[in-house]
Amino acid sequence: MGKFKEKVIQPILDSWSLIVGLKITGKYFCKPLITVHYPREVLDDENLGTYGGHVELIGKPKDPATPKCISCMMCVTNCPSKCLTVVKSKPPKLTASEEAAMKAAEEAGEKVVKPKAPKNPAKFIYDYTLCSLCGTCIDNCPAKSLRFSNNIYWVATSRKEMKIDLLARLKEQATELSAPAPKTEAAPAAAEKEA
Repeated sequence: MGKFKEKVIQPILDSWSLIVGLKITGKYFCKPLITVHYPREVLDDENLGTYGGHVELIGKPKDPATPKCISCMMCVTNCPSKCLTVVKSKPPKLTASEEAAMKAAEEAGEKVVKPKAPKNPAKFIYDYTLCSLCGTCIDNCPAKSLRFSNNIYWVATSRKEMKIDLLARLKEQATELSAPAPKTEAAPAAAEKEA
Protein backbone atom coordinates (compact mmCIF):
# COMPACT_ATOMS: atom_id res chain seq x y z
CA MET A 1 0.00 0.00 0.00
CA GLY A 2 2.94 2.37 0.73
CA LYS A 3 4.34 2.18 -2.82
CA PHE A 4 0.87 2.61 -4.37
CA LYS A 5 0.28 5.74 -2.30
CA GLU A 6 3.74 7.06 -3.15
CA LYS A 7 3.60 6.29 -6.89
CA VAL A 8 -0.07 6.92 -7.75
CA ILE A 9 -1.98 8.93 -5.15
CA GLN A 10 0.74 11.43 -4.20
CA PRO A 11 1.35 12.64 -7.81
CA ILE A 12 -2.42 13.19 -8.18
CA LEU A 13 -2.47 15.26 -4.98
CA ASP A 14 0.63 17.17 -6.09
CA SER A 15 -0.94 18.04 -9.45
CA TRP A 16 -3.91 19.76 -7.76
CA SER A 17 -2.10 23.15 -7.84
CA LEU A 18 -1.51 22.62 -11.57
CA ILE A 19 -5.23 22.03 -12.11
CA VAL A 20 -6.14 25.17 -10.14
CA GLY A 21 -3.63 27.21 -12.19
CA LEU A 22 -4.96 25.84 -15.48
CA LYS A 23 -8.51 26.72 -14.39
CA ILE A 24 -7.49 30.38 -13.88
CA THR A 25 -5.56 30.40 -17.17
CA GLY A 26 -8.54 28.93 -19.01
CA LYS A 27 -10.89 31.56 -17.56
CA TYR A 28 -8.72 34.44 -18.81
CA PHE A 29 -7.93 32.68 -22.09
CA CYS A 30 -11.60 32.86 -23.07
CA LYS A 31 -11.99 36.58 -22.23
CA PRO A 32 -11.47 39.22 -24.95
CA LEU A 33 -8.06 40.89 -25.24
CA ILE A 34 -7.43 44.16 -23.44
CA THR A 35 -4.02 44.81 -24.96
CA VAL A 36 -3.83 47.89 -27.17
CA HIS A 37 -1.66 47.63 -30.28
CA TYR A 38 -0.18 51.12 -30.31
CA PRO A 39 0.02 53.07 -32.71
CA ARG A 40 -2.74 51.27 -34.64
CA GLU A 41 -5.07 51.68 -31.67
CA VAL A 42 -5.25 54.49 -29.12
CA LEU A 43 -6.25 54.21 -25.48
CA ASP A 44 -9.68 55.48 -24.54
CA ASP A 45 -10.14 58.14 -21.85
CA GLU A 46 -11.38 55.55 -19.35
CA ASN A 47 -7.99 53.80 -19.29
CA LEU A 48 -5.98 57.05 -19.41
CA GLY A 49 -7.33 58.02 -15.99
CA THR A 50 -5.81 54.96 -14.36
CA TYR A 51 -2.25 55.72 -15.54
CA GLY A 52 0.03 57.42 -13.00
CA GLY A 53 2.99 59.18 -14.58
CA HIS A 54 5.19 61.90 -13.11
CA VAL A 55 3.95 64.34 -10.47
CA GLU A 56 2.34 67.58 -11.62
CA LEU A 57 0.77 70.65 -10.03
CA ILE A 58 -2.97 71.32 -10.00
CA GLY A 59 -4.17 74.81 -10.86
CA LYS A 60 -6.81 76.82 -9.04
CA PRO A 61 -10.34 76.37 -10.41
CA LYS A 62 -10.77 80.07 -11.29
CA ASP A 63 -7.18 80.56 -12.50
CA PRO A 64 -5.71 77.32 -13.91
CA ALA A 65 -2.29 78.94 -14.47
CA THR A 66 -1.86 79.60 -10.72
CA PRO A 67 -1.06 76.56 -8.57
CA LYS A 68 -3.07 75.61 -5.50
CA CYS A 69 0.28 75.16 -3.73
CA ILE A 70 0.74 77.22 -0.53
CA SER A 71 4.51 76.58 -0.23
CA CYS A 72 4.16 74.69 3.05
CA MET A 73 7.06 72.39 2.07
CA MET A 74 5.26 69.22 3.25
CA CYS A 75 5.92 67.52 -0.10
CA VAL A 76 9.64 68.26 0.08
CA THR A 77 9.86 67.18 3.73
CA ASN A 78 8.09 63.85 3.20
CA CYS A 79 9.65 62.87 -0.13
CA PRO A 80 11.94 59.87 0.48
CA SER A 81 13.71 60.38 -2.86
CA LYS A 82 14.35 64.12 -2.38
CA CYS A 83 13.23 64.80 -5.94
CA LEU A 84 11.22 67.99 -5.25
CA THR A 85 12.65 71.49 -4.86
CA VAL A 86 10.29 74.27 -3.78
CA VAL A 87 11.44 77.88 -3.40
CA LYS A 88 9.08 80.17 -1.51
CA SER A 89 8.23 83.59 -2.91
CA LYS A 90 9.83 86.56 -1.17
CA PRO A 91 7.80 89.50 0.13
CA PRO A 92 7.58 92.41 -2.31
CA LYS A 93 10.16 95.16 -1.87
CA LEU A 94 8.79 98.48 -0.70
CA THR A 95 9.33 101.63 -2.69
CA ALA A 96 10.95 104.66 -1.05
CA SER A 97 7.60 106.44 -0.65
CA GLU A 98 6.02 103.35 0.95
CA GLU A 99 8.93 103.04 3.41
CA ALA A 100 8.61 106.71 4.33
CA ALA A 101 4.85 106.29 4.88
CA MET A 102 5.48 103.25 7.11
CA LYS A 103 8.06 105.14 9.19
CA ALA A 104 5.70 108.07 9.58
CA ALA A 105 2.91 105.72 10.69
CA GLU A 106 5.23 104.04 13.23
CA GLU A 107 6.25 107.43 14.64
CA ALA A 108 2.59 108.39 14.93
CA GLY A 109 2.06 105.27 17.04
CA GLU A 110 0.01 103.34 14.52
CA LYS A 111 0.44 99.62 14.09
CA VAL A 112 2.22 99.00 10.80
CA VAL A 113 1.73 95.72 8.93
CA LYS A 114 4.59 94.83 6.66
CA PRO A 115 3.63 93.14 3.38
CA LYS A 116 3.72 89.36 3.56
CA ALA A 117 5.17 87.04 0.99
CA PRO A 118 2.66 85.49 -1.40
CA LYS A 119 1.87 81.85 -0.72
CA ASN A 120 2.54 80.75 -4.29
CA PRO A 121 5.98 79.18 -4.82
CA ALA A 122 8.61 81.06 -6.81
CA LYS A 123 10.06 77.79 -8.18
CA PHE A 124 8.82 74.23 -8.16
CA ILE A 125 11.34 71.83 -9.70
CA TYR A 126 10.74 68.09 -10.01
CA ASP A 127 13.56 65.64 -10.82
CA TYR A 128 11.90 62.63 -12.46
CA THR A 129 15.18 60.68 -12.50
CA LEU A 130 15.14 60.48 -8.69
CA CYS A 131 11.40 59.93 -8.17
CA SER A 132 10.20 56.48 -7.13
CA LEU A 133 6.52 57.38 -7.84
CA CYS A 134 5.55 56.43 -4.28
CA GLY A 135 2.95 59.21 -4.01
CA THR A 136 3.96 60.39 -0.52
CA CYS A 137 4.12 64.00 -1.70
CA ILE A 138 0.58 63.73 -3.07
CA ASP A 139 -0.76 62.11 0.11
CA ASN A 140 0.86 64.68 2.44
CA CYS A 141 -0.11 67.85 0.54
CA PRO A 142 -2.64 69.75 2.69
CA ALA A 143 -3.75 71.91 -0.25
CA LYS A 144 -4.20 68.87 -2.55
CA SER A 145 -2.13 70.65 -5.18
CA LEU A 146 -0.24 67.61 -6.54
CA ARG A 147 -1.37 64.65 -8.63
CA PHE A 148 0.06 62.04 -10.95
CA SER A 149 0.09 63.00 -14.62
CA ASN A 150 -1.93 60.82 -16.99
CA ASN A 151 0.10 61.83 -20.07
CA ILE A 152 1.27 58.46 -21.39
CA TYR A 153 2.87 60.01 -24.47
CA TRP A 154 5.45 62.15 -22.59
CA VAL A 155 8.98 61.40 -23.80
CA ALA A 156 12.38 62.69 -22.67
CA THR A 157 15.53 62.17 -24.71
CA SER A 158 18.07 63.42 -22.14
CA ARG A 159 18.52 63.65 -18.38
CA LYS A 160 18.14 67.44 -18.52
CA GLU A 161 14.59 67.05 -19.81
CA MET A 162 13.78 64.90 -16.78
CA LYS A 163 14.14 67.94 -14.50
CA ILE A 164 10.72 69.48 -14.94
CA ASP A 165 9.72 73.01 -13.96
CA LEU A 166 6.20 72.26 -12.73
CA LEU A 167 5.16 75.95 -12.65
CA ALA A 168 6.05 76.39 -16.33
CA ARG A 169 4.28 73.12 -17.15
CA LEU A 170 1.14 74.28 -15.33
CA LYS A 171 1.11 77.57 -17.25
CA GLU A 172 1.61 75.65 -20.50
CA GLN A 173 -1.32 73.36 -19.68
CA ALA A 174 -3.51 76.36 -18.82
CA THR A 175 -2.80 78.01 -22.18
CA GLU A 176 -3.59 74.74 -23.97
CA LEU A 177 -6.94 74.54 -22.17
CA SER A 178 -7.84 78.16 -22.93
CA ALA A 179 -6.86 77.91 -26.62
CA PRO A 180 -9.79 77.20 -28.95
CA ALA A 181 -9.99 73.70 -30.37
CA PRO A 182 -8.78 73.47 -33.99
CA LYS A 183 -11.50 72.92 -36.53
CA THR A 184 -11.15 69.77 -38.55
CA GLU A 185 -12.32 70.01 -42.12
CA ALA A 186 -10.87 66.64 -43.14
CA ALA A 187 -13.90 64.69 -41.87
CA PRO A 188 -16.50 66.51 -44.05
CA ALA A 189 -14.20 66.21 -47.08
CA ALA A 190 -13.90 62.45 -46.51
CA ALA A 191 -17.70 62.17 -46.19
CA GLU A 192 -18.15 63.97 -49.52
CA LYS A 193 -15.74 61.57 -51.25
CA GLU A 194 -17.70 58.58 -49.96
CA ALA A 195 -21.02 60.05 -51.15
